[in-house]
Amino acid sequence: MASIFHLNLSKDLSLILDDADDYNAIIQVGENQNIKEFHTHSVILRARSPYFKAALSANWITKKNNMIMFSKPNITPTVFYMILKYVYTGELDLIEQSGENILNLLIASDELLLDEELFKHVQDYLIEKQTKWVHKNFVLVLNTVFGLDSCKKLQGYCLESICENPFPFFSSKIFPSINKKILFDLLKRDDLQIDEITIWDCLIEWGIEQTPDLGNNKAKWNKNNHKALKKTLNQFIPLIRYVGISRADFFDKVRPYKTIIPYHIYEEIEEFYYKDSSPKTTILPPRICSTFEIGKIESNIIKPILAKIIINWIDNKDTMYIRTRNDPSYRLKLIYRGSRNGISNESFRKKCKGRVASLVLIKVKDSNKVFGGYSSIGVCSLGNDFDDDLIRHGFQFYNSSDNFIFSFEDSEDTQNMKISRVVSNSHAILDHHASGFNFGRSSLCMINQSLYLTNYIGNYERNLDTNKIYTIEEIETYFVYQ
Repeated sequence: MASIFHLNLSKDLSLILDDADDYNAIIQVGENQNIKEFHTHSVILRARSPYFKAALSANWITKKNNMIMFSKPNITPTVFYMILKYVYTGELDLIEQSGENILNLLIASDELLLDEELFKHVQDYLIEKQTKWVHKNFVLVLNTVFGLDSCKKLQGYCLESICENPFPFFSSKIFPSINKKILFDLLKRDDLQIDEITIWDCLIEWGIEQTPDLGNNKAKWNKNNHKALKKTLNQFIPLIRYVGISRADFFDKVRPYKTIIPYHIYEEIEEFYYKDSSPKTTILPPRICSTFEIGKIESNIIKPILAKIIINWIDNKDTMYIRTRNDPSYRLKLIYRGSRNGISNESFRKKCKGRVASLVLIKVKDSNKVFGGYSSIGVCSLGNDFDDDLIRHGFQFYNSSDNFIFSFEDSEDTQNMKISRVVSNSHAILDHHASGFNFGRSSLCMINQSLYLTNYIGNYERNLDTNKIYTIEEIETYFVYQ
């Protein structure tokens, strides 16, 4: 087996970088007062970067006094030195670097087609080690990376973080300068946790800033001014969830902008407010959010948006109900995960026993489907460990009027969910030694690695698929408490 001595190689190459006497390429980077020349070796650059392999090829290079001359004004000297250090030695030290330098390094490494491992490391470093800086500079970060497919992870992190705590972002002074594609992606999200009227106010402010020669004095606006604002906001107006705006706020803040709202949308809004009719096809349903936390979930099976739907179901609210501060909040404590604790009756019953309100989530194999059940009385070992009836007969039914079982088409499906509530209260839970859990005599039942769904017996509403057996891929149980 060959011996490897990378350490000395890295040191020697570092000396070549810092004190080159046989270089053949001068790279000038930066612009204005921040310009610097680096003496480099084209053979090393071309070997480490497909970008330089093409840019420094014989067909493209410019020479002066037999020296290759190359310019990259869009990369700062600080960032380019980090790149050269990595290219020559494989070393990268970000500890003392500013968040802006690290962000620029991310963009430069993507442009120069450097190793994927470098790009991944820098992107993860921003998310994990520069969290505070990223949160303070969401607009800068998003404007910089938005549209780059390679930066999807950072984009997603920013958007999800904004949705969890959007007020600082929407109230920032530089919000009106945000790229319209970023704003569009934010407004179309269901999990944006801010009052809808605040979103409307900020959208109007953004639209005014983005419309040339409009001005803030609305009293002086003419027909052409309104027409210009309507054109600016045309793609955003349908994304507002008007059902989340009170009648008073609609009258005071939305109605004055009637002329910028398409006629068919405004007609449906008025019908909703004045006739209490349900939203039809034009108006989107309310966001699944609140201005306060109702229970973060550390699930590998569902996204937080589905947890909020389940919380509404626990409170017998409509799926799209917008919770207020007067509604009870819930916490979900993970107490069992199949991939961690083992998927078996024994491991499930050991972790999930007792009369504690419980939520069970199941991801099945060969499908995106998610199944689950909620029981206000717990799901197994509800009596004492030495319950005489359970020992004698091997099973015991328990009573609950609050239980329900459900399904989602995938981990973030908010359109095709199904729920079946208990109808035979005395048979809400079957505590059976041969199963992990059993909602209503196999309406939803775990037997080791199998999930039985026979939702036709009548103990629960017959809304889910019936008489099917799935293989469990992942399963989680949470204690639910206020």
